[in-house]
Amino acid sequence: MYPSILKKIIEDFQKLPGIGEKTAERLALHLITQTNQEDIIEFSDHLKRLKDEIKFCPRCHMITDQDLCSICSNPARDHETLMVVADAKDVFVMEKMKTYDGTYHVLGGVIDFSRGITDKDLTIDTLSERVKSIKEMIIATSGTVEGEMTAKYLKSLFSDQDISITRLAYGLPVGTDLKYADELTLSKAVENRLKY
Repeated sequence: MYPSILKKIIEDFQKLPGIGEKTAERLALHLITQTNQEDIIEFSDHLKRLKDEIKFCPRCHMITDQDLCSICSNPARDHETLMVVADAKDVFVMEKMKTYDGTYHVLGGVIDFSRGITDKDLTIDTLSERVKSIKEMIIATSGTVEGEMTAKYLKSLFSDQDISITRLAYGLPVGTDLKYADELTLSKAVENRLKY
């Protein structure tokens, strides 16, 4: 029913996370019916430049278009505090808070044996080098089974280092009613309770 190139664009959009068939159709039809040619050409140029210009910071593995990312190259950051995260999205989330002034290390994923991802697939080699010059390592992997497994592995790997190893606290989100919280969230809230 669709012209072949439009069908290919729909299929391309469907490869993106969270985009189903109907959303992909809507986006593709919007491009062809309501977007002027200059904007489409500019959009396609941006997509090409994305792959040509974006690379990984050699120090922290964050995505960047510079030789060293803006966080690693910023002397105002606390370079003795290192937050270890799974991927670049986590850095963007943390930076939106505007309260953390340390640096990051992007693992490039978490250990997930079901998908064949082991510690060898992560950026632990460069993390081992960076740990030598820090005072605190904050492990900020998610509370999933894979995130917890990765956190425990990192803790065991670096427990003999002369650094403080901390973990982000998990518990009840602000404004949550106890009756709507699941058992894991409640147990983490009890474990991570603070003096009041």
